[in-house]
Amino acid sequence: MPADHIGVSRRTFCQLGLGATALTIAPALPAWAAADPVQEAIEAFTGGVTPGDGGIDLTAPEIAENGNTVPVEVSAEGAAAILLLAAGNPNPGVATFNFGKLAPNRAAATRIRLAQTQDVIAVAKLESGEFAMVRRTVKVTIGGCGG
Repeated sequence: MPADHIGVSRRTFCQLGLGATALTIAPALPAWAAADPVQEAIEAFTGGVTPGDGGIDLTAPEIAENGNTVPVEVSAEGAAAILLLAAGNPNPGVATFNFGKLAPNRAAATRIRLAQTQDVIAVAKLESGEFAMVRRTVKVTIGGCGG
């Protein structure tokens, strides 16, 4: 071997190259391997607590002829806040309704835009510290023709 040989084998050189490539790509991995944005929003709202079923009402049409204006109503007795999500939209967060202690009722109504047939989800934070969740599937038709 020549005196200036540093003793790096071809295998070691390839491993170093792959390691450098992995370090370069690693910052982009969260975008590829990101958790479900709906689940992330629910966990952020609940602080990681799994919401129970019941205790919240969600009214949404079973079939929406126009996905641009879908009427939705949510209510929960004793709710401090209600999170509304559209699971199939690029940005699932629709609204968060906050209620003060003197609010006569804990309900809200709005119109939302749905990109496609999907679940609409409401999560209520109750004054007791518990969380309740409900989910409804809304079928969005194309041009109001049931497509």
